[in-house]
Amino acid sequence: MQRIYVVGTADTKAEELRFLLGAIRAAGSTAILVDVGTTPHPDIEGISASDVARHVPAELTGAVRSGERGAAVSAMGAAFAAFIRTRSDIAGIIGIGGGGGTSIVTAGMRELPFGIPKLMVSTLASGDVSPYVGISDIVMVPAITDLAGLNRISRTVLGNAASAIAAMAQNPGRVDDSRPAIGLTMFGVTTTCVTAISEALKSDYDCLVFHATGTGGKTMEKLAADGMLSGLLDITTTEVCDLLLGGVLPAGEDRLDVVAERKLPYVGSVGALDMVNFWAFDTVPPKYAGRTFHKHNPNVTLMRTTAEECSRIGAWIGEKLSRCEGPVRFLIPEKGVSALDIEGGAFFDPEADAALFDAIETTGNWGGNRRLIRLPFHINDPEFAAAAVAAFREIANEDR
Repeated sequence: MQRIYVVGTADTKAEELRFLLGAIRAAGSTAILVDVGTTPHPDIEGISASDVARHVPAELTGAVRSGERGAAVSAMGAAFAAFIRTRSDIAGIIGIGGGGGTSIVTAGMRELPFGIPKLMVSTLASGDVSPYVGISDIVMVPAITDLAGLNRISRTVLGNAASAIAAMAQNPGRVDDSRPAIGLTMFGVTTTCVTAISEALKSDYDCLVFHATGTGGKTMEKLAADGMLSGLLDITTTEVCDLLLGGVLPAGEDRLDVVAERKLPYVGSVGALDMVNFWAFDTVPPKYAGRTFHKHNPNVTLMRTTAEECSRIGAWIGEKLSRCEGPVRFLIPEKGVSALDIEGGAFFDPEADAALFDAIETTGNWGGNRRLIRLPFHINDPEFAAAAVAAFREIANEDR
């Protein structure tokens, strides 16, 4: 039986949880309460905190009942995540919480596949929620008042949230698309290229374009790991710059690992490897004083990568791709890697580009099914996009 999980810390929020449970049932959905409190509540109908705590990793067993709040919250979050991985009856999940509760509940939500409704009513929802949402499709709802007893505001917020999760569970979004899905990475400075590629492939593929802002690449690769993508056109690998040089939109250390693990058809390139991202200019680390910068807008500052840095970036990418046994085509646009890296542009630097290209070529173990292709075009030239399309069609057809 599929049902909605209503999750929170009953030791502090039993009244609100019961209200939410009743509202969801009144909306016509089957629901069950799940207590994730670090102090078990003696009178809870549903899944108890003790049931959840049985899933805590062995090394954290003592932390749940340690009395040290931070350790207990972390351990219960790990337990709830492990508990969720054992469940197959979740039609949707709704949680309520302050700081600790939000951390625990969203740890479990992030374990659920894309598409299962996830709604978190939180006192933290109007701030930076990236640590809680991560790369999942969690919907964050501001609690407005503290979740410390029911009042006219909390009843309204929780009532609306109950209606929302019930409706999502009863009428889940459905996609009827016979085309295989592929992932593409794009930044503003590679938009011309990636848009042309998508246009050329959209009749045969469902083109999922990810903004290369750190979470974009991570999300694309998570979907690939989950078997939801049939190939990648990773034109914009700029997140590697931020990873290696301390920018604010970094890839994870595991960037490109899924390409090796899943052996997916992969066409990659060096899009926007000429830049590292920072926020407003006064946030740039002092060690980068005197470098070449471009103020994208008042809140985003771009820094041009040097030849030495480009060599390091290229070696990192080359080493990663050397581990791939599936079909790989990596395309080098010899006339520039972004809209700023073009003759007359703010980041035009042929020497730095050459260092990048040479490092990829010399570090990568090219040959056989892994091919490096140099092209006498700029990354946003139509000819480059056409070459990327041709390369992908070639390896995608071979893979079928």
